[in-house]
Formats: sequence, structure tokens, C-alpha cells
Amino acid sequence: MRKWLNFFNARSNTVVSAAALLGVMTMTSRLMGVVRDRLLSSTFGAGQELDAYYAAFRAPDFVYSLFVYGVITGGFIPVLTAHLAKDGGKVAADKRAWDFTSLVLSFIGIVLIVLAVLGAIFARPVVAAFTPGFAPGQVDLTASLARLMFLSPVLLGLSGILGGLLQTFKRFTIFATAPLLYNAGIIFGALVLAPSMGIPGVALGVVLGSFCHCLIQYFGCRAMGFRFRFIFNFRDKGLLTIGRLMVPRTASMAVNHVNLIILTAIASTIGVGSISVFNLANNLQSFPINILGVSFAVAAFPFITELAARDKRKELAGSFAKTVRAVLFLIIPATVAFLLLRAQIVRVILGAGRFDWADTIATADTLAYFTLSLFAQALLPLVIRVFLAFQDAATPLVVGVIAVFIERLVAWHFVNIGLGTAGLALAFSAGSVLNLAVLWVLLRVKVGGLEEGGIFRAVAVMSACALFMAMATQGVKIYLGSLVNMRSFLGIFTQGAVAGVFGLAVYFGLALALGSQEAKYIVGLLRRRTAPVPASVEIEQKGASIEAE
Repeated sequence: MRKWLNFFNARSNTVVSAAALLGVMTMTSRLMGVVRDRLLSSTFGAGQELDAYYAAFRAPDFVYSLFVYGVITGGFIPVLTAHLAKDGGKVAADKRAWDFTSLVLSFIGIVLIVLAVLGAIFARPVVAAFTPGFAPGQVDLTASLARLMFLSPVLLGLSGILGGLLQTFKRFTIFATAPLLYNAGIIFGALVLAPSMGIPGVALGVVLGSFCHCLIQYFGCRAMGFRFRFIFNFRDKGLLTIGRLMVPRTASMAVNHVNLIILTAIASTIGVGSISVFNLANNLQSFPINILGVSFAVAAFPFITELAARDKRKELAGSFAKTVRAVLFLIIPATVAFLLLRAQIVRVILGAGRFDWADTIATADTLAYFTLSLFAQALLPLVIRVFLAFQDAATPLVVGVIAVFIERLVAWHFVNIGLGTAGLALAFSAGSVLNLAVLWVLLRVKVGGLEEGGIFRAVAVMSACALFMAMATQGVKIYLGSLVNMRSFLGIFTQGAVAGVFGLAVYFGLALALGSQEAKYIVGLLRRRTAPVPASVEIEQKGASIEAE
């Protein structure tokens, strides 16, 4: 048992090792998410029940992001890091960390419980406001699901603070394991509860998964020595600092979720199944973003925060550029694969039961337009966290508001000209690219250069490799299309899998031949070598060497 706990509480000392761990665990979680979505699509199809389920998620997600995610990324981790950096030795630092975490848990817990109760009371008018295209009966179903799922942000909120504590201490294993249990709960709801309860059984699975998500992170924190005790002090300086830092970050997250709520409202007017198609396509395109972009951003955040706190801007720029190159090296081939094999991906993953060919085509078309901005969506979490490391949450907020406003105008235009959910995805992509471009320019001004020369040279190599990958993938896809039965699951799977694997082999082979440092590092990682990518930046802190890559 002790060896098991030691494994799950092992400390990650580099961005790449942490990102690799997070990437593997996130990939596992996303694969479970694929199973979850396949179960949902095959059981309910792109119809009214699944539309109601996805719409019901919007309000609880909004509460979580508004009052928890902003606290964690906008203030909790930087302030907790500052508590640990104070003099007094490890024991005193740990006590400060435990007490401060208990204080934040107490405060957030009370706030979330109050909001969950209010959300349950006013669920129907709230749901009716952002689903103008729903019939009264569908609004009632959505409201009942939302009332049940309002338990989820309470549990996930507490879990988020505990996860922030684990991240600060660079214990990423349990933090990365929690989403697996969350998806397992939803799968349990779909498999075991839904046959007798219908879609409310899936909502119960969401609550069960949220509870397990919280429970495992609590045990992880206890293994480090944390013990919760109720503390409520409005005047605590650290809590006030979080409040000051979280306001713009929270507002920024609110903008993102208001964006999704507006998209849901627009989708509800397009036709039955539109919300399901939009969300299923969004879930599919989130697969590489969460595995690559978010994993690297989460892993890099504690390291970048330390560099920003020491005002080591040159080292921070170097670490940032290396992380950007690593993300782009992996997201570019994912973009090619998703664009060329989108129909195969959708049909293999979702095409069963009540999810028919028309649903497949609509989802594949929507996925294609989402895919155009994969690079921007993958880099935005990292870029935003660099601003947060400098305790600047206002800049991402202002830029995000402008991008969303422009995106909404574009979305209404695309829907009005008949592009449907694909138009919503295209507008979303345009907003993401605009957001990244403006933030990059402003970040360059703040840091004083982001080593773009090295990034551009690396991207040129990646783009050349991606071009040959596209030709190889398309050629194999067309060739196999004439050999296999394209009306069967096995035939579609064989065509997509072989074409995708061959294309990726071409990409990585050419990258190695052209001397890509990122490709060499991945090969070394697969061979369990310790070669850095492409060079390390060391941070000396109290005699310990922490590698930031």
C-alpha cells in the first residue's frame, strides 16, 4: 500500500516529464470519453434527450468555471506558491500551505453550496433563457437534469482546490487520474442506470463521477500530510489576494462560457439534434487539445510561475518557446489527420445504434471547421497561463471579450446563410485564432521576445512534413476505399487506421530525417532516454535543481 501511495505521490521535476504523465493520463481519460460519447450517441442518437443533456450541462459548468477555475488558475496556485517560498523551513511552509488550502476550501465550499441551491431553484427560467428553440416539455426535462447536475460543481469545485494543491507540490499523478474516475461515473450511468431511468441516469452518473473525482484527490492530499479543518477568515491577506487576482480571470472564464451558452442558444434554433452534433464534434476536437495543449500548459504553469516570480524573463521565454514547439510538433499532424479522416473518425467512434449516417455527416462537417483552429486552441491555455504567472488576468479577459464579440457576429452570419452547426464551429475557430494572435503580440511586449525565430524555423520543418503526411494519408485512404467494405464498421476502421498510421509514420520519419529536435526527443523518450528538448533551463532554489523545459 505504501509503495502504491508513493507512486501516486511522486514529484515531477520537469515540464516535459509532467506533461508526458498528464498527456498519457489525459489520453486515457479522453479514450474513456470516446466510449462515453459512443454510448450516449448510440443509445439516444442526436435527438431531443441528448440535446437536453448537453444543454443542462451549461449552467453547472458556468458556476464551476466562474467560481472555481478562476480561483485556481488566477490566484490559488500563485498565492500558495508564495506561501511556500516564505522563510521558516519546510515544516512551517507545509503548515502554511495546509491552513491556506483549508481556508480556500471552506470559503469555496460555502459559495458553491449556495449557488447550487439557487441554481436548482431557478433552473427552469435559466434553461428557458438559453434554449429558445426548445419545446416546453424539452425545457422541463433539461431543467430537471440541470437541478441534479448542480451537485457536480460543488464536488468538482472542492476537487479543483485539492488538485491545485497537488499541482503546486508537483504531484501530477493523482491529479491526472481524477478525470478517469469522472468519466467512469458517467459511463456507469449510461450503462447501468440509463436502461431503466433514461437520460436522468446519465445525469446521476455525472454526480457519481464528480464525487469520485473529489475523493481520490482528497486522499492524495492526505498522503502528503494535508488535514482539512474549517477556517473562515474574510480578512486573510492571501484570500484577499486571490479575490483580487480572480476577478479578471473569472470574468474571462465567464466570457468563454457565455460564449458556449450563446452557441447553445443559436444551435437550439437550427433544428433537433443540432446541440448534440455541436457538442459531439467539440468533444472529438478536444481530444488532441486536452492531451497536448492543456497537459503541457498545466505542467508548465508551476515552473513558469517560479520564473516569473524571480523575474527571469529570458529563461521564461526559452521555456515557453520550447513548450510551444513541442505542442505544435504534435498538434500539426493531429490537425492533418482530423481534416482528412474526419468522416472515418466520427463514424467509427459515434456511428452506432440511433446515430445514423446523416448525423455522421453533420458531425464530420462541424468537426472539420473546429479542426482549423486546433493549433490556436492548443496554445491558448499556455499563453494565458504565462499572463497569469505575472499576475495579469486582465489582458486575457479584455482580449477574450473582443474575440467573443467578433465571433458572435460571425456565427450569426454563418447560420443565417445556412451553414448550420458547421458555421458555429467555423466562427469558434475564427475567434480562437484571433484571440491567440492578439495575446501573442501583447505577451511579446510583456516578456521582451518569445524566441519566435526558433519557433518559425521549427514550424517550417513541421509544415513540410505535414504536407507529405497529407499526401500519403489521402493516397492510402483512396486506395483502401476501393478494397474494403465501406458499409461495415471493420472496413471504415481499417481505412482510417491504416491511412492515419501511415501518414503519421511519414510525418515522424521525415521530421527525424530533417533533424527536428522535437522528433529526436520523442524518440529518446520512447526509448527511455534522458535527452533534453532541446536544452534545459535550470532554476536554482534552496539547493534543488528544477528543470524547466
